[in-house]
Amino acid sequence: MAKQDKAQAVAAVINRLIRSSSDTPRTEVEEIVSEEYSALNDGPIRDYVPVLIERAATIRLGS
Repeated sequence: MAKQDKAQAVAAVINRLIRSSSDTPRTEVEEIVSEEYSALNDGPIRDYVPVLIERAATIRLGS
């Protein structure tokens, strides 16, 4: 996945999570997504990173 595509995918994850967790501050959602991204970014299969980030962040946000 190209760097720009990856950035757009992560931004889309953040926006979806903010819509589904409207009571959570944007900065908290961004921090959680950043942490999940860092944990998964070095894995061998990177095509699914945005999906995995969203799933893990959703669980952490309790959505």
